[in-house]
Amino acid sequence: MKAYVLEGVNDLQYKETDLPEIKEGWALVQVKASGICSSDIPRIFTKGTYHFPTIPGHEFSGVVTEVGSETDRKWVGKRAGIFPLIPCRECEQCGKKKYELCSNYDYTGSRRDGGFAEYVAVPVWNLVEIPENVSFAEAAMFEPLAVALHALKRSGLKEGDSLAVIGTGMIGLAIAQWAVSFGASQVTVIGRSEKKRGLVENLSGVSYLAGTEDAKKYDRVIEAVGTPDAIAISLEITKPEGTVVFMGNPSGDILLSQADYWKILRKQLTVIGTWNSSYDGENPSDWTEVTDALKSRNLKAENLISHRFPKENMMEGLLLMKEHKEPYCKVMIEWE
Repeated sequence: MKAYVLEGVNDLQYKETDLPEIKEGWALVQVKASGICSSDIPRIFTKGTYHFPTIPGHEFSGVVTEVGSETDRKWVGKRAGIFPLIPCRECEQCGKKKYELCSNYDYTGSRRDGGFAEYVAVPVWNLVEIPENVSFAEAAMFEPLAVALHALKRSGLKEGDSLAVIGTGMIGLAIAQWAVSFGASQVTVIGRSEKKRGLVENLSGVSYLAGTEDAKKYDRVIEAVGTPDAIAISLEITKPEGTVVFMGNPSGDILLSQADYWKILRKQLTVIGTWNSSYDGENPSDWTEVTDALKSRNLKAENLISHRFPKENMMEGLLLMKEHKEPYCKVMIEWE
């Protein structure tokens, strides 16, 4: 099969490689669409994965072509999205079915081979059937849409609350979409420049601010960048007794100034962290809500796709994001 194999830091090669082996309880998925996550950029170009070689990519969907157990034969031929985190099922958090908090998890696309390939092996437990009216591209966004939903739930947003999202990436914009559907009175996305205004204002009910000069105070603020400046802004624009959610992957060490620490104390802010999303195979979870929202068209994920590339041109999408060549939201790779 063809795959993008990371042989080392900044050494991604599009090459022939062996088909994955399928164990009992696992499935082989023919990839139809894969999204590039912002976390893939440092993973490929600067930081690397947990071992080499690795096939990156954790946002993807496809068709199940083979299973390792006869009891899972019903999955063959089905369209599926994939929960990329593979929990150990043995630690304390797994015992509580808080699989996103697993102490010893595996992860498709960083700790094991992922979806920047024609085929990928995943546990059957991690398969999510795609509704008939949902496209492969939309299903490839199950994961970031669920991460966005999880963050919004962690914020405790209630109908009538105001919300600001700091960050104009796909997850930030998805949070804004979810907040509108949750009945927020005001939803504002805050970015650094005018470049993404068009992408944000394409979303119904969402306003955009380039910078914080005109920013108001908000009941809930979700920080989706991971830089010290973004964290300082989030603490500044949160109302007294409001809630701040930190979800941006940290750009490096995050140090709080004395003034920012005082904001937490004197405004009696609630500060919450979030990571990943809830998933429980056959039981209701964030992923269930994402699937239902896409099926009912209450969530319009196609609006979040700004660029599409055929599989042979994936490097163009990676470089577009790495070098910020033009405004983008979700960059989607089509494998069909």
